[in-house]
Amino acid sequence: QVQLVESGGGSVQAGDSLRLSCAVSGLTFSGYSIGWFRQAPGKEREFVATLFRSTHTYYADSVKGRFTISRGNVKNTVDLQMDTLRPEDTAVYSCAASRTILSSIRDPTMYNYWGQGTQVTVSS
Repeated sequence: QVQLVESGGGSVQAGDSLRLSCAVSGLTFSGYSIGWFRQAPGKEREFVATLFRSTHTYYADSVKGRFTISRGNVKNTVDLQMDTLRPEDTAVYSCAASRTILSSIRDPTMYNYWGQGTQVTVSS
């Protein structure tokens, strides 16, 4: 049974940093993409970053250079380090897992397993 549980959300000021963590169980990292997505009120869910089959990382243009996705120090976790946060980064952040091919990693409909989400609020 695949399970994903996020932690680390919170409220910060613009320019601050936050680190989100996704605890993953029930799957082998090498066979999956573990991605982070976000959804702001009234907007569609959007791709943030993904760790493709435990080897390559990909980012949305809006977060490139500010966010870093990586395997966590805790076993079976995937972290999202978010630096230089902006008010427009405010959203519910969710991690997800998929066996999809590389060309589809940005498509949330291709992800089969989802965590419950964690709120990130950035004030100006």
